Amino acid sequence: MNAIERYSADFARIENALPGSSIGWLQDARRDALSRFAERGIPTTRDENWKYTDVSSLEKRALIAAPSPDRADAATLAASIERLALAAEYHLLVFVDGRYDRDLSWLGRLPAGATISSMAEVLERDPGLLEAHFAGEIWPHGAFGWLNTALAADGAVIHLEADTVVEQPVHLLFLATGSASAVHATNLIVAGNNAKVTVIEHYAGDDGATYFTNALTHIVIGENANVAHYKLQQESAKAFHIAGIHAKQAAHGRFASHSISLGAQLARNDISTYLAAGSHCELNGLYLADGRRHVDHHTRIDHAEPDATSSEVYRGILDGGARGVFNGKVVVHQDAQHTDAKQENHNLLLSKNAEIDTKPELEIYADDVKCTHGATIGQLDDAMLFYLRSRGLDEAAARSLLIYAFAHDIIDRMALQPLRKRLERQLIERLPLGSTEVSFSELLLDGQSGTGQ
Repeated sequence: MNAIERYSADFARIENALPGSSIGWLQDARRDALSRFAERGIPTTRDENWKYTDVSSLEKRALIAAPSPDRADAATLAASIERLALAAEYHLLVFVDGRYDRDLSWLGRLPAGATISSMAEVLERDPGLLEAHFAGEIWPHGAFGWLNTALAADGAVIHLEADTVVEQPVHLLFLATGSASAVHATNLIVAGNNAKVTVIEHYAGDDGATYFTNALTHIVIGENANVAHYKLQQESAKAFHIAGIHAKQAAHGRFASHSISLGAQLARNDISTYLAAGSHCELNGLYLADGRRHVDHHTRIDHAEPDATSSEVYRGILDGGARGVFNGKVVVHQDAQHTDAKQENHNLLLSKNAEIDTKPELEIYADDVKCTHGATIGQLDDAMLFYLRSRGLDEAAARSLLIYAFAHDIIDRMALQPLRKRLERQLIERLPLGSTEVSFSELLLDGQSGTGQ
């Protein structure tokens, strides 16, 4: 049975068990998505957008969705959530194997005009809230996006009416506990005019488990609205993670995306945004991979109207036989005069077998713009290593300090202090600290090493 047949059979098996199965427009959207997926099939390296990312190993595995996954041991779940939660004051929505768990979640006081819930609950209570965004809107999809639309059982809905501000960040924690399963999650974030919210989309899984996460997040940003989105991917080392984050910004809307990829055997992130007049977006990313792991980021920024600005900085650290892919495209449309767009991709290769394929792109159809882009690939600086060793650090500690400084340029761009501290500690745990008389971890966390510009 090939992938199209397998996923079609998967859909037929769980269709009636999916939330909203009796809602006509939703069932039409699901069936249409499955038909589009069947027409296209799983992408191959012959597809330009997948030229450097081979997903044939995923295609061969029988990872299917479960209509009602078995609940993991309560004590184990509680311990995992305690370890992964970022701050007690943050709103927390927990999804276990793709399904919302109310008992493990926590929502503080919300302002009037704010809806924060699971998609399954919204489909039961107020499906009209979602119809325009799934039946009427045309989003970038691709094969895995269509598959997600057909099979998604749950996800988060954050819907803010005009002038609504959610003060505390919303932490969406997706926890995978089993093997040989597929989780399809769809998230929707809608910020009305002048609304503001910060969202952390966080994926984690049991060590050693083999599973497939297929996630899709739609973000609608109204006039003068502000959405900050943090994506933290720390899946099992044997997992497959494929995700899309697609935003649309109205006039003077602001969007900040921070994508951190630390786990999974194969990870692919597609991130796009569409900018209207006077809007601004910031795309930052950090990816770390070692062993035989593969991590791919494809980004697209569409400047569709005048006077919009964008800034994009991605950094990658690759070791062992790992492979990284970065493809960043900025499109300046004909009417988008006075665009100001900057794009950078910097990569650090720590071994002779590590590989990076980087492709920064500019397509400019307007004549009064300021756009720059560039990419670098390098190794640790021998002169800097020599200098640090002359100051009393052994070779492992000196290498660690330079790697930390390289990565911290991205971490330093994040406004959420609990997340920054979490990432700093996780980065330090991966470093070959060596043995010195100085407590290297304390040196870094106390900020004595600087921010690593």
